[in-house]
Amino acid sequence: MKISRIVILFSLLMAALLTVFLARLSGTDYKKRDMAYYNQCIFGMYDDYAAGMPLEDIEKKYNCRLIFEKDFISRELTAYYSGEALVVDFAPGGEYLGKAVWDDTRSQAAEYKKSVKKSALFFWAVTVCVGYLVIFCVWYFLIKPVRELEQFAVEIAKGNLDIPLARHRNNLFGTFTESFDQMREELKASKEREIAAGVAKKEMVAALSHDIKTPVATIQATCEVMELKQQRLLSKVQEDCVSVPVKEIDDTLEKLGSISGKAGTISGIIENLFHATLDELDVIEVNASENPSLLIEEYLLRLKNAGGNGEIVIDGHIPECLVYIDPLRMEQAIDNVVGNSRKYAGTDIHVSYDMAEGSFVRIRISDSGPGVSESEMALITEKYFRGSAVKGKTGYGLGMYLVKMYMEKQGGGIEYYNDNGFVVELLVKKV
Repeated sequence: MKISRIVILFSLLMAALLTVFLARLSGTDYKKRDMAYYNQCIFGMYDDYAAGMPLEDIEKKYNCRLIFEKDFISRELTAYYSGEALVVDFAPGGEYLGKAVWDDTRSQAAEYKKSVKKSALFFWAVTVCVGYLVIFCVWYFLIKPVRELEQFAVEIAKGNLDIPLARHRNNLFGTFTESFDQMREELKASKEREIAAGVAKKEMVAALSHDIKTPVATIQATCEVMELKQQRLLSKVQEDCVSVPVKEIDDTLEKLGSISGKAGTISGIIENLFHATLDELDVIEVNASENPSLLIEEYLLRLKNAGGNGEIVIDGHIPECLVYIDPLRMEQAIDNVVGNSRKYAGTDIHVSYDMAEGSFVRIRISDSGPGVSESEMALITEKYFRGSAVKGKTGYGLGMYLVKMYMEKQGGGIEYYNDNGFVVELLVKKV
């Protein structure tokens, strides 16, 4: 635990400081008087006095005080005696003249007090520094991590999982903060997985909604053609009095109307579902694998036989080989291209096949309509873009966008241009 280390370190520092303080105090002591030194001073003073040296010079030379006073109980001498000064007789040549006084105890006491004061100030300064160090350690190892955790918890509560928690392995909460940050990363990853799953579901719904509209529209168109044929047959029966059961024709017309009505209901439901997920359409999964190229030709033949606006004219056969396609996505791509030609051109649609450079099979789908203006040509594969020729026609601007995405995710591509109508070339990668 960091707190126990702080307590142990503080106790050791204070013990060391106390030891140093006591050592300094014990090393400061009064100096003992050297009487031999003072005896030499007395005899030196005698000689200087006999030589006629002035008293002031003698006092300065020997750092003493000469008191020519024969009264032993004088007030001045009494003060020196009480102060433990050294007082000796001054009697040069045997004649007693007074006293020589060395008041050295006062200077020693002052020096002792000064030393104690220095030691006390040093001990106080070091104690203050240690105290501040302890305060810093408590702040750094205890208070700061708690505040970081508090701020981190506030951000997590707001749902902000992008701000990492700083990991300090050397503080009290090192292991805890590391685990807490790992929890944040797991929460973030879980949230991202949840969002990705939600987006994937909406993408799937949007893609299915868009692509189901084409076969439903084909069903409606087929019903309309069959209803028209049955209406003509009924008119012919009534005019020519042909012996054909009218009730059977009426029953067929009723069933066709029911099928067409149900297809219309499905189309409306799909449109509502598509609107709910349109803005979140982003990525659709495409799983390309090795498949025979004849699958593409079979699908175009089914489209041709299903009828609808504009007849599909197939020129030749597709080269037989293995190609990388997702059968469902390839079918949807062709459906979208053909559906656009039927919607916006309303002419016959010609389909041809050949081999393109770079090991691609090229599927050329063209109509004889007005084509696309050059200013809008570069934008028709953008999501939600609809050209100026779409007025009065339903759509969301996703058909060509999806075609391009499907083809590129299968390893192929798409080219489009005007050539006596609008031409779309689907490039399918060979194995």
